[in-house]
Amino acid sequence: MPTATCNGVELWYETFGDDDDPPLLLVMGLGAQATAWDTELCNAFTDRGFRVIRFDNRDVGLSTKIESAPIDFFATIAKVAAGEPVDAPYRLSDMAADAVGLLDHLGITAAHVVGASMGGMIAQTIAIEHPERVLTLTSIMSNTGNFEYGNARAEAMAVLLEPAATDRDGAIERSVRASQVIGSPDQFDEERARERAAAAYDRCFFPVGIGRQLIGIHASGSREDALRELNVPTLVIHGTDDPLVEVSGGERTAELIPGAELLLVEGMGHDLPQVFWSQIVEAVTRLATKAAVA
Repeated sequence: MPTATCNGVELWYETFGDDDDPPLLLVMGLGAQATAWDTELCNAFTDRGFRVIRFDNRDVGLSTKIESAPIDFFATIAKVAAGEPVDAPYRLSDMAADAVGLLDHLGITAAHVVGASMGGMIAQTIAIEHPERVLTLTSIMSNTGNFEYGNARAEAMAVLLEPAATDRDGAIERSVRASQVIGSPDQFDEERARERAAAAYDRCFFPVGIGRQLIGIHASGSREDALRELNVPTLVIHGTDDPLVEVSGGERTAELIPGAELLLVEGMGHDLPQVFWSQIVEAVTRLATKAAVA
């Protein structure tokens, strides 16, 4: 599979659809590989006339792993909470620059940018810092970096902070448990969750990267002032039953971005089950169509 040198790192990426179709860049969330964007979902977007690009963020999947000194996660978060400066191997701005570098590699001037969870934070940062590269912005199950909004429920935070597994079976069980806790409550499919967890483990298991990405999120601070100044057609999608980034995170994002549309998906948690794909694909397509004729 191809890789691209972007912003000093190597990113694994994959494209779907016709190179001449409008590009749609999919940015995935914390610790999640590009393949968390299901191939069938990518194909649903190509069926609507998009050229789809999915990629592994730095520190995950088949992209570059960042070397750094060991991080005391809880001490770092305490510093963030106290308003003290923290050392982070990288920030969301670096990950946004990675994605823009991938567009450069592919010869794409501007794309429709769709991000989920941390990917939504990265997508927002691309729109803030590289607005000329963004045709439309879709932020899914994300927040503004102001942690008064979109907080995690206790049970979701607990599963996120569980110690990393030390073997394949343990990693799969941990992933299945997390999927059940944070996912859409009426859509949990244990067999599918187990298959996906096994495939993700076999492709790449690198829990150290999750901690570095999480520190990067916290070190990046709030985007609220910058979001108020955005002039990009924007769609905010959030599940009403999201326990990891509660719905106020999406509501606040849509409130701040001028002209943003808010789509609340009834029954959706912090995942993207197939039952909700048609709603999401239709909403993203509608936004792109409106932007093209504006």
